[in-house]
Amino acid sequence: MSVTLTTEEQLQIRQAAERLKREFAGELNTETIERYMTDSFDTLAEKARNTAWLPLLTERFARDRLRALIRLEEPAGGGKPSVLFLCVHNAGRSQMAAGWLRHLAGDSVDVYSGGSEPADGVNQMAVAAMAEVGIDIGQELPQPWADEIVRAADVVVTMGCGDACPVFPGKRYLDWELEDPAGKELEAVRPIRDDIEQRVRGLLAELEVPVS
Repeated sequence: MSVTLTTEEQLQIRQAAERLKREFAGELNTETIERYMTDSFDTLAEKARNTAWLPLLTERFARDRLRALIRLEEPAGGGKPSVLFLCVHNAGRSQMAAGWLRHLAGDSVDVYSGGSEPADGVNQMAVAAMAEVGIDIGQELPQPWADEIVRAADVVVTMGCGDACPVFPGKRYLDWELEDPAGKELEAVRPIRDDIEQRVRGLLAELEVPVS
């Protein structure tokens, strides 16, 4: 699919690339960063229905892939565990799980999330349910998974994506059977949120990561 960006969107893409170069200076060379920006843009643009979020999503997706690349090059992943949450749309369950893990573990765990068929936006009932417990996932954007992110993860938690979820030999997988919050009212999403919290707390205990 050919995507035509506005002049402003093209500028945003260039500015995003410059931010990533500054962020990863000394860890990755400019050519690698530019290559991942281009590849991330091409991957996302292929299914983009609206280009307005494309610059920001490209920057976030490229940043996650670059973080994973660095983990793969570091012995023992830099000394802290990495968890990837995967579901179909990366709009509800996986976003809530990532939000809980970041909230409970802080910077002690590298957190990633992705979807086999990313939605256009995060489920607003999931956003509202998490806001009730003081966790903001409203600024998150659904994104696909990438090979380097899966390979960099110590634990891959799948949530209903079935055969569409990537499988890498030797990787630790957990399959969490959770209701999909899609189409549900807030009252029905709260129990899913609370179930995810308990599962995340259990995972942190297994990883021997203290809850902050």
